[in-house]
Amino acid sequence: MRIGKITVGALDEWSLNPGSVTSWHPTAAAVETARRAQVSSVPVSYMQGQHLRNYWERTTAGLNFSRQIIASCEVPGQCDIAAMDHAVNAYLRRHDTFRSWFERTEEGEFLRRAIADPADIEFVPIEHGDMTVDEIFAHVVDIPSPLEWGCFTFGVIQHDGHFTFFASMDHVHGDATLIGTTMMEANGMYSALSGGGAALTLPDAGSFDEFCVRERAHTSELTEDSPEVRAWIEFAENSGGGFPEFPLPLGNPAESTRSCMTSEILMDTAQTERFESACTAAGARFVGGLFACLAQVEHELTGALTYYGLTPRDSRSASDNFMTQGWFTGLIPITVPIGATSFADAAWAAQASFDSNLFMAKVPYYRVLELAPWLSWPRPNFPVSNFFHGGAAPLNAILAAADMGLANNIGIYPDGRFSYQLTIYIFRYGEGTVMAIMHPDNPVAKKSVTRYMKVMKSVAGLVADSGTWGLVA
Repeated sequence: MRIGKITVGALDEWSLNPGSVTSWHPTAAAVETARRAQVSSVPVSYMQGQHLRNYWERTTAGLNFSRQIIASCEVPGQCDIAAMDHAVNAYLRRHDTFRSWFERTEEGEFLRRAIADPADIEFVPIEHGDMTVDEIFAHVVDIPSPLEWGCFTFGVIQHDGHFTFFASMDHVHGDATLIGTTMMEANGMYSALSGGGAALTLPDAGSFDEFCVRERAHTSELTEDSPEVRAWIEFAENSGGGFPEFPLPLGNPAESTRSCMTSEILMDTAQTERFESACTAAGARFVGGLFACLAQVEHELTGALTYYGLTPRDSRSASDNFMTQGWFTGLIPITVPIGATSFADAAWAAQASFDSNLFMAKVPYYRVLELAPWLSWPRPNFPVSNFFHGGAAPLNAILAAADMGLANNIGIYPDGRFSYQLTIYIFRYGEGTVMAIMHPDNPVAKKSVTRYMKVMKSVAGLVADSGTWGLVA
């Protein structure tokens, strides 16, 4: 799926040609330094902790677990390996998350170990020779687990006249912002050095470690009676005792081994503009209108009178620096009364819920589970709806990297393994509005998400064309 100058899709949508592969991996000395690293006083963040638990439980049960974010781009010419080597190591030493690795205790908790001196991080280029496309795919996803240091790699695939650069890392070290960060920093540094210039002088990166410390300090003061905790408890209890579930069947998650992505154009440019006008008339923004439509889709598919949804939000603050590498994402619960409701009323309610719950992104649901253990751990295939606007972070940083010429044909891909979370993407950009869903790779799920997106397209189209909706399922 193309979003402006970037591609977002399943791994097999990565348009590659065979080529000569060089990738960067840690030296034996760096691995040994990491192995001997002391337990850090920096706590594991709650998002990191849930990721590690899900990875451990699924792999222990003999199942797999999607955990990687893969970014790629194309650069003209022959890769200057020495310049790329400098760029890769400068990037890794610059961001403190890359000094960490995680260890599971006998009690089932996770500890952070951290390299004290970033200068001890050293990755070196290893030449692998010519590879087929399938061999490249296998190589890119073959990184260490999040319970080992170095679960990230970088590489180049040399072709005639250009090379493909890729970065592949475990989600435990980054969120969607890493795509723009990597392209702006690593490729920017490479461009400066390969062009014969001096290394870039960059501002301080900010610290993910400091974020983790602040998060733990803040959440340790919460109690079951804290307003934020009570709000999460009410949301979870009303949506079945935990996170909401997708309204259509997705197959057996215990049998799922792979994920794939299905996409649909919801609205063209003109429809998108008319949809926004309808949102404005309702006293809402575009995001409020989208969640009203998601609520209406669920109502038409299931008869539900109230929609419960989740959307991620970057929880960085100005003190973190918005280019800091790390997993800063929090979740916002959305509640929309929807039975026999007009679009205007639903959009206003969705916007009010979104705006009033923005602060909830800084209160991890996983902390709430510690205070309210009767609630359920999120079940496989719980849906999370992501809205990306071409004029806002993190999508604007990625598009800017392309517009600035730092990278061509930028791509963003998962690793193709089963995704514990059912991820719904909605992108608004110059050409319109597009929806994609990353779902289990089985016929049941494929049929369900296709039907779901068909109804969403109809609902959104009706709003764009008439300012309201009717039954379309």
